[in-house]
Amino acid sequence: MDAEAKALMAKPEQAVEKIEIQHILIAFAGAPRMSGITRSKDEAKALAEKVYAEAMGGGDFDTLVKQYTNDSAPGIYPLTQAGRAGMVKSFGDVGFRLKVGEIGVAGWDATASPFGWHIIKRLK
Repeated sequence: MDAEAKALMAKPEQAVEKIEIQHILIAFAGAPRMSGITRSKDEAKALAEKVYAEAMGGGDFDTLVKQYTNDSAPGIYPLTQAGRAGMVKSFGDVGFRLKVGEIGVAGWDATASPFGWHIIKRLK
């Protein structure tokens, strides 16, 4: 998962103004604005790797969102180039590099992805 994330971030962003993404948030205890989460950061990473593998293996993304996300399902967000600064940085960083239908992952980062791991699928 880490190698795939690094390879994705090496790609240029798609030259589009607006996208729509769906994501699965795998959070951990102590992440900002997350309550009721008991898993450790290491447990969250292991779960993110499992869910990412399921998604990449053809698992139904909507079902995975409902089963695993620590955000509100369905976890669908529109993003524009102008408005992306108002969202989690990793949404735009990953989302604008994906082609429609592709799945990527944003690993935990204190600045770009402070809530945990985001498994992201570009819908539009």
